[in-house]
Amino acid sequence: MTVPPKENAWLRAMPWVFVLIWSTGFIVARYGMPHAPPMKFLAVRYALSILCFLPWIWLSGVKWPTSRAQWMHLAVTGVLMHAGYLGGVWAAVKAGMGSGLSALIVGIQPVLTAIWLSGTGSNVSRRQWLGLLLGFAGLVLVVSRKFGAGGPGDQATWVNLSFAVMALFAITVGTLYQKRFVTTCDVRTANAVQLLAALLVTLPLALLELEAMRWMDASAGLNWQLTGAMAWSVLGLTLGGSSLLYMLIQRGAAASVTSLMYLVPPCTALIAWGLFDEPITAVTVAGIALTAFGVSLVVRPTKPA
Repeated sequence: MTVPPKENAWLRAMPWVFVLIWSTGFIVARYGMPHAPPMKFLAVRYALSILCFLPWIWLSGVKWPTSRAQWMHLAVTGVLMHAGYLGGVWAAVKAGMGSGLSALIVGIQPVLTAIWLSGTGSNVSRRQWLGLLLGFAGLVLVVSRKFGAGGPGDQATWVNLSFAVMALFAITVGTLYQKRFVTTCDVRTANAVQLLAALLVTLPLALLELEAMRWMDASAGLNWQLTGAMAWSVLGLTLGGSSLLYMLIQRGAAASVTSLMYLVPPCTALIAWGLFDEPITAVTVAGIALTAFGVSLVVRPTKPA
């Protein structure tokens, strides 16, 4: 059975659309983080995302997971890939870590995934190992100009390092867990279950935060930066990016899918250059090229013997 040309083109474009959407996460943090504590922002994001998914599910008539085990597996991935990963990254940024350093730490994920897969007997070829190492080297080049700055918003402490490492392990374990235990089901219902689990974990933490979320600024009226950040977080990152990540994990090998994360920091650097006029040096360009080449080695289909 042949795949229609339009569908085939969309399948080929999915990884690159995912990278573009996922890369905006740090841009959203820059816009919204100064105006809201991370856990409260994420709790509202999860709640609004669920409210968007529910009518979509109802109108499309898709079925919810039928087994208790599937609900449990989806809930575990939701806690890891939403609450754990996003909570760790946003808490690290809020605690003063720069976007470059946090992206670098989370960018180690493909290497951890490949090490785990090789230890469990999965086939990670030498070409893929080379691609992973080249991709990581390119990633270091891209964010190298962030090191040593020591200014506000670009500092490393034991607190924010702990948050970033937590995010790294959460997204790594969540990806492997989903690939291993979550059976194929509709992406809309799967996301709704994952987000519900993430909300249940994040909400108590949000209630403990002492800082109040300011959706309205008494002196300036509606806070458009925070509102825009929330809107894109729900519509773009959760409904779009998380759904694409779910479908990519279901369709592809874990090492190939996670290697796409290497492209996120370079893409973020390009977006930040366009929006905030952040400089891109020759080292950044070299890192982007090296990262793209490394990812191509990982995701390139293996020729039959």
